[in-house]
Amino acid sequence: MREAIGMIELSSVGIGLAVQDAMLKAADVELVLGRTICSGKFINVVTGNIAAVRASMAAGLAAAPDGVIDHITIPNIHESVFRALGQSVQLDDDRPGAVGIIESFSAASILEAADAAAKAAAITLYRIHLAMALGGKGFALMAGTVADCRAGVEAGAQLVREKGLLVSSVVIPGPSKELFREYI
Repeated sequence: MREAIGMIELSSVGIGLAVQDAMLKAADVELVLGRTICSGKFINVVTGNIAAVRASMAAGLAAAPDGVIDHITIPNIHESVFRALGQSVQLDDDRPGAVGIIESFSAASILEAADAAAKAAAITLYRIHLAMALGGKGFALMAGTVADCRAGVEAGAQLVREKGLLVSSVVIPGPSKELFREYI
């Protein structure tokens, strides 16, 4: 059951693997991602029911007294986050009224931003990119009307801004077909 998601971003591969083991042994969760990312970091993303994800996250954080860069637990995760994370969102060839982008210094905080954007506005979250070929950063892409993209971007960017990790938040009205097709 995918009602919640938890992610721990770590500065070490070895610690990352030890954390993953602790997370998976602590509760009945599914590993969504467990891998190295740019800058030599490691991420663990789990899903399951809310109590299981919280227990898994607590065990993972306890297993890493050092090395935690960022972590998030999102209960009642918006269902579109999983599709966008898996880059399996199909969009029409028709261009939307706007494209919204949120970029963060942290892979974990971009999941939180994407969830907030999807809950705040009638946008289509179509890509979440975590850290690879980005120097450890993350970004989320959304499509919709100009007003909805602005509302979604602002809701997501505010969470990242509060952590001091916001790189950029942009809304592009009437995106060119080349820009839009680059990421669909």
